[in-house]
Amino acid sequence: MNQSFYIGAVGAQQQLRRLNIVGDNIANLNTVGFKADRADFIALMYQNHRGVEEDIPIGVGTRLLMTSTDFTQGPVIDNSRCLDYMIEGDGFFALVDLTTGEVSYTRNGAFNMSELVRNTGEVDENGDPITQTVFCLGDGEGRFVLSNTGGLIEVTDPTQKLPIGIFDYSNYNGMVQLDDTRFLPVDKNGNLWYGTGTLHQGVLEGSNAELAEEYAKVIESQRAYGMALKMVQTSDEIETTINGLRS
Repeated sequence: MNQSFYIGAVGAQQQLRRLNIVGDNIANLNTVGFKADRADFIALMYQNHRGVEEDIPIGVGTRLLMTSTDFTQGPVIDNSRCLDYMIEGDGFFALVDLTTGEVSYTRNGAFNMSELVRNTGEVDENGDPITQTVFCLGDGEGRFVLSNTGGLIEVTDPTQKLPIGIFDYSNYNGMVQLDDTRFLPVDKNGNLWYGTGTLHQGVLEGSNAELAEEYAKVIESQRAYGMALKMVQTSDEIETTINGLRS
């Protein structure tokens, strides 16, 4: 089989994967704190053929090497809601799941007052622990925001600026994306430290995906996909012609 057949087939498959990434970016244009993904490609070179003066690398096109996340700052959304926060500069908000102990990081600062039932350390006349219900800052999905000292943030007056912690890593390469706006660090991200960003109340950070840029990528991928399929079709026609000559 002509090698161009495989080059076209691989190219079409990889462009479909790129379209999925771009489609997800477009779907999250209005998601607070969303960070757009980027498709990184690599050339496939499998063998060298002897040329006139030097070896010529022969491969089967390109493939999607990895999906990287663009952590650049998104636009400011001003809605004057007192429990909305934004980080200007580097850093993340830290969210803790008290059930699993998992700590994840986000740029989505659309927070809420969440109920938390905790023990007071005292017992009643029957020996049962006495509990109290307090309101702590949370993300509205069962997770709580950590303060600048690593504890929970009890909310008594939501109009006051709360001591929300800003945390950061030396690099963001390879962070695991849990959902549209939450991330988990990996070993190569380095040690956790205090972020240098500035906390702002009453504003949010919008998605950093840009519609014009993403649509341009859609058109580019569609054209590349069509060209790859044309290559497959042409290779098939060549093989058909050759087989016809043999018969």
